[in-house]
Parts: sequence; C-alpha cells; structure tokens
Amino acid sequence: MKKFDKDRLILGLAGPALALVVALALTTVVLLASGRNPFEPYRIMFESASYVDVQVLIFNQAGTYYLAALAVAVGFRMNLFNIGVDGQYRLAAMMAALVGASVNLPGPLHIALIVIVAMLVGAFWAGIAGFLKTTRGVSEVVSTIMLNSIATALVAWMILPKNFGEQPPGSNNLTTGEIPESGWFPGLQMGDGGEIYGFTFVAAGCGLLYWFVLNRTRFGFDLRATGASQSAAQASGVDAKKMILTSMLISGAVAGLAGLPTLLGDTHTYSLDFPTGIGFTGITIALLGRNNPLGIAFAALLVAFLDKSSASLDQYGYEKEIATIMQGLIVISVVVSYELVRRYGIRRQQQKVGEELAAGHAIKTEKEAAL
Repeated sequence: MKKFDKDRLILGLAGPALALVVALALTTVVLLASGRNPFEPYRIMFESASYVDVQVLIFNQAGTYYLAALAVAVGFRMNLFNIGVDGQYRLAAMMAALVGASVNLPGPLHIALIVIVAMLVGAFWAGIAGFLKTTRGVSEVVSTIMLNSIATALVAWMILPKNFGEQPPGSNNLTTGEIPESGWFPGLQMGDGGEIYGFTFVAAGCGLLYWFVLNRTRFGFDLRATGASQSAAQASGVDAKKMILTSMLISGAVAGLAGLPTLLGDTHTYSLDFPTGIGFTGITIALLGRNNPLGIAFAALLVAFLDKSSASLDQYGYEKEIATIMQGLIVISVVVSYELVRRYGIRRQQQKVGEELAAGHAIKTEKEAAL
C-alpha cells in the first residue's frame, strides 16, 4: 500500500514538472529563434523578484489567482468546465463595490456584507448555467461563455453615470464610488515594500476548506463520485442533477471572492481599469495544480511570479510578453505531459499487476512441489 502511494505521488508530481520543463525549453527555443540571449530574461526576472515590493505584488496577485483557480477546480472535480469565472467575479466585484459604497456600517459587518454580496452574485450567475444544464441539458461550456459576454455588457451598462456609476472630476474613468474605510480589509505591512492584502490570507483559508470538504466530508465524496461517473453515483443514491447545480453554485460563490483581494485591499472601488482575464488564468492554474489545493497554490505563485517579475524586462530590451508566451506554452505542455504521465501510469500499473500475479503463481508452484 505504501509503495502504491509513493508511485501515485511521483506520478502526480511528474505531470506539472514535465510541463514546466517543456515550457521552459520551448521558451528558450523561441528566444534563440528571435536572436536573443535565451538565459538573460530568466536572470532578470529572478533578480526583480528578489525585491520586497515585487514579492508583495506576487503574493497579492497569487491570492487573486488562487481563488479563481479554486472556483475552476470545484467544477473540474465534478467534470464541469466553468469557463464563466471571469464574468462571475467581475459582476460580483462590481455589485459588492456598489453595495459597499452605499452603506456605512461597523468594520466587521461592512466587510461581511461585501463578502456575502460578492458570493451571492457569483453563485447566482454560475447557477444560471447549472440550472440550464440540469433542466435543459445545455452544455456549461456554451452557457458560461455566453454569460461572460452578458456580464461584460451588464457591467458596462451599470457603471455609466446615468445608471449606478460616477465619473470622478477631471478623470475619464468611471467608478462605483469609493467604499468607506470601515469596509477596507486590513493587510500585513511589509515595511517600505508595501502591504500584503489581508484577503490573500483568506484565500489560503479557502484552500484549506476546499481540501477538508473534498476529502473529509460526505458531500466531497459524492462530488468526486459524481464527477467520476454520474450513472454509478446515481446507482448509489446520489442525486446527480442536484450535485451539478450545487457544484456550480459553490464554484460561482468562490469566483465571487476572486475580486475581493483587490477591491478590499487596494482600489476600494470598481472602475473601468479593474483587472480582467483572471478567470481564464484560473483555468491554467487549476490544470497545472491538478485541482489539488497545494498544487494550485504553487501554480498561482508561479504565474504571479511570471506576471510581476516580467515587468522589468522592458528596461533591458526584452519584451515582457515573454512571460505571456511562457504561460501559453505551459497550458499546451500541461495537456501533453499529463497525457504522457497518464499512459505511463497505466503501463506501470499493468506491469505491477503482472509482477504480483507472477509472484503468486511462483509461490503456488513451490507449495505444490513441496507437497
């Protein structure tokens, strides 16, 4: 049994490790093909990440990515592809900002209200896709992509000054108004390097909760069982449709939290320049982390490192898009490497079964000979 666990751990780590090595090798080839030094950009990025202010940026970005990836991972464990995390988190962040700016409550209550609103809006928007899938059989991929577009249009309409937004004097930006200080989430000050958002630590807590629910509760078992085989789960008494809808609601609720590290720790308002594309990055991170909370954490830190440390490449004549190329190559490499590892794992398992059968046959032969 211990040996099996060891093999499973090695196979689990082999996929991400192989993906990173392949992505690194392909990025090096791209740099060589463009006539650039293939190693200098990596040195620059690591040197940039040695500064405290960049490290703070990396941790803050990783917290946002981690929540988005957890939202995607909840769906993946149910064999659902929630492509709509980006729309869910942006719509949730805007509604939470609107509510947060319109009230003035004692600190903990104000923050709690903003968090609850964000989770409810995210759950509602993802729940539409879950409802369509369970009642009409609509693919969640199609419905969530369409809901992303609707969310984008809805946010653009709501933020207009004639509706719910406002335009600061002397600015071309549109915002929802600033949340009073009672609704700001306190962070951890890192000297002159800036502040790590307090909600980044909440994100880590969400990872622990995700692991506990998935691995130590009946609901988590039912979720994994339904994702593995809906027919088998139904045969054992699990309501597959109910699990699909519940999983989409939970995925959306977690997606609603993805915008809060930035909203409560930095901008304190939703505006036209609020970060976008977080949901799609979350898909990459969930795949690289293999839906494991610890693996997702390392993947989130890696992608955040690529994002923030690459900003200094421009100063040395290198395009910062090198990091974007690497992220894209990681996605491709993940798909290929995981399939290779999966096939190797099957062959390895077949080999072990053959060895055990051969050993058992040899023992039986010895006993017969002794008699």
